[in-house]
Amino acid sequence: MTTVLKNLFNRLLIRYRLKNNQDQITNFLSPQKFHSLEKLIGCSIQEKSHYIRALVHRSFLEQNDNSQPSNERLEFLGDSVLSLVIAEYLYNKYPDEEEGFLTKVRAKIVNRKALADAAERIKLEEFILLSKNISKDVVYSSKSILSDALEALIGAVYLDSGLEAGKNFITRVLLEPILKEGELLVDENYKSQLLEYAQGNKLEIPSYYIINEEGPQHERIFTVEVKIGDTHHGIGVGKNKKAAEQEAARTALDKIKAG
Repeated sequence: MTTVLKNLFNRLLIRYRLKNNQDQITNFLSPQKFHSLEKLIGCSIQEKSHYIRALVHRSFLEQNDNSQPSNERLEFLGDSVLSLVIAEYLYNKYPDEEEGFLTKVRAKIVNRKALADAAERIKLEEFILLSKNISKDVVYSSKSILSDALEALIGAVYLDSGLEAGKNFITRVLLEPILKEGELLVDENYKSQLLEYAQGNKLEIPSYYIINEEGPQHERIFTVEVKIGDTHHGIGVGKNKKAAEQEAARTALDKIKAG
């Protein structure tokens, strides 16, 4: 095949892939889907392209050879809008609290797990267009796909309908469920609490030791012991070292509080 024919073939192949890609997006994000999305975000959609960009995952673009940008830029914007909305909410709700408290509570609300949980509650995975190689099970187990898509969707709502619409969406899908469950002020960083206790009582810094590790490589179970000096204070079990350490610190704090 001559160079001219090769170039012509490549151009035709690219056009075919782009058209096929656009057809898949159009079929997936149908008028009915956009109607459902409007109910989800709580406002009318003016510019569909914002939402297409927010909900088309990078894996789909890589598989289909498209020059369209992924949702990562909207994710960046949505993260900033989310941070502003949560900061304003906490600033007004807790007028007597210091900056450190506000920062800690905001971090609890906007972390990846909290965002992924919110995305699961609203079934956002039904609106994300992924590569055919990525199954729904992978989406459920991947906190990053869900949390990134939620931030990108927040960015799309902000661009399309403004800050107030973004604030209403964030409040409804993220803040209100957390407030309802009463988890906003629950400090789950038990290692930090145990460290503060040790320092406040002039004790040695807590040390964590893996005392057991079992299970297949993809489902390891860790058992960790925490000591302050030479004194045993608690044992924790978790699916990774960090989770087991947090559980060990929690049992240690329970033991300390019980006297």
